[in-house]
Amino acid sequence: MRQAYKVASAVLVLGLAACKDALVVENLSDPDIERVFSTPQAVQQTIGSNFQACHNAVSNTNVAPQLAMLGLETYSQLNNFNMGARSSIPRSAITNYRGAPSIFADYSALSRAARLGANALDALDKLLEEGKTLGSPAQNLRARSFAFFTIACNMGWLGMVYDSAGIVGPGMSSDSIPPLAGAKEVVAAAIALMDSSEAIANNPASTGTGGFPVPGTWLGQSGDVSRDNFVRLVRSWRARYRAGVARTPQERAAVDWAKVIADAEAGITADFTVLVAGNSNGWNESYAVNQSYQDPTWGSMTLMYFGMADVSGGYDAWLATPLGARAPFLVITPDQRWPQGTTRAAQQTASATEPTGLTSRPYIRNRTLQDSPGDPWGTSYYDFYRFIYIRRQTTPAAYPTYVKAENDLLAAEGYIRTGKIAEAAAKIDLSRVAKGGLPPLSGVVTSATQPVPGGASCVPRVPAAPSFTSTACGTILEAMKYEKRMETAHTSYARWWIDGRGWGDLVEGTALEYPVPNQEMDARQLPFYPLGGGGKSSAAKGTYGF
Repeated sequence: MRQAYKVASAVLVLGLAACKDALVVENLSDPDIERVFSTPQAVQQTIGSNFQACHNAVSNTNVAPQLAMLGLETYSQLNNFNMGARSSIPRSAITNYRGAPSIFADYSALSRAARLGANALDALDKLLEEGKTLGSPAQNLRARSFAFFTIACNMGWLGMVYDSAGIVGPGMSSDSIPPLAGAKEVVAAAIALMDSSEAIANNPASTGTGGFPVPGTWLGQSGDVSRDNFVRLVRSWRARYRAGVARTPQERAAVDWAKVIADAEAGITADFTVLVAGNSNGWNESYAVNQSYQDPTWGSMTLMYFGMADVSGGYDAWLATPLGARAPFLVITPDQRWPQGTTRAAQQTASATEPTGLTSRPYIRNRTLQDSPGDPWGTSYYDFYRFIYIRRQTTPAAYPTYVKAENDLLAAEGYIRTGKIAEAAAKIDLSRVAKGGLPPLSGVVTSATQPVPGGASCVPRVPAAPSFTSTACGTILEAMKYEKRMETAHTSYARWWIDGRGWGDLVEGTALEYPVPNQEMDARQLPFYPLGGGGKSSAAKGTYGF
């Protein structure tokens, strides 16, 4: 955690001689918060668009692809978006020096959106103090609840990715410069904002005339969202941040899992999707559903983690081969999310029909096009094709930014960590059995150390200590992790990297967090520094010996 600094801004005043009849012109290009938020309509419009700002900030082609590479959710050697630099093993440090690969866009967008949301909330309070209203008491409450949630959305992602950021919130001067606070403090502030959002939404008066439901346009939906479903979304998002802020296995173990379970159990009951179509409707998802499908060189499937589906022995042989000499192998697995067959031709036939929606299987195709070059450990015969239907459509399509499986598996992890194995098994089976077609854990696995069922054909098969050159059937914790990787791949910001650091699964030397970008450090007149690459905030050799 970096030291917090208080920075004062300096103002240079130039005295100029002027003629007696100087022309005085109001400078409308200078920020004027009161003028911008002078009408109820402007306040509500800003609040209503701020979740879109949060979504778009983390869905661009800057840091998001880098984080997908660091988590080995995908792989590319291309230098576009600095993907190749982040994919390389051994890992290099992430620096905020001038001229280093850019890490600024996400930090800037999230910081600006958080501040805008706080300014809009303060403007709403001022309107109310003046006896004005957005339309009704219920409408005021709905806007306040949504504003708290969107500020938290932006602040939370800052704390999930960067090692420190300025904390903003209602009641602070619009021109104040908050000191840098550590990531845990930033996420704690976001969670407190979500507490306020939930409390306001649960006020019975919020469903009166003009109040809930939330307009669908505020959340990227085709229809309005009821108060109950909005509160469920807030609670799931809070569970995500509470668990995900952990940088190490020790921090992950120390998470308040009782609170994570409570929020997840009261969280979303269906996939939360956003209607995206490039930038045509204002909701963006640049890399995960667009660039990554351009051709295999943009988003190959490395088998470092995905290979745990294999039951043929191919993954074992791959692990036993030096990293730089590994070659693609055929993944043979009972998991129905993979193309079935014992030959490449059979799997290509099984991959012929493209996914048409979230429930389509398989999620993965065995490629019929030319295989792409790259590091031997980074390439394979496979492409993660689950969201190709979004790229194919010319009208907005549903992109899952928070799948129900993520919520269920957060609860499952909490149950495992609190010794409630039966409850965990039931949550894992919701995707393991229904989507993967794998043998159920419920009634079979009764302890945290027992291997999953399936014998030699068990899934997942994980690298076994001490040599990590062969595999063994995973425990219920490994089954939960495998399900979460399969179900959340490319569904939300930095999903595999965030979970992987807390589980202790990342490649040795991978950065556990990003430094504050140089633009911000320059403005604060603070020194630059590196993270990861074997130095500060680096992943240790972990669970699988990677």
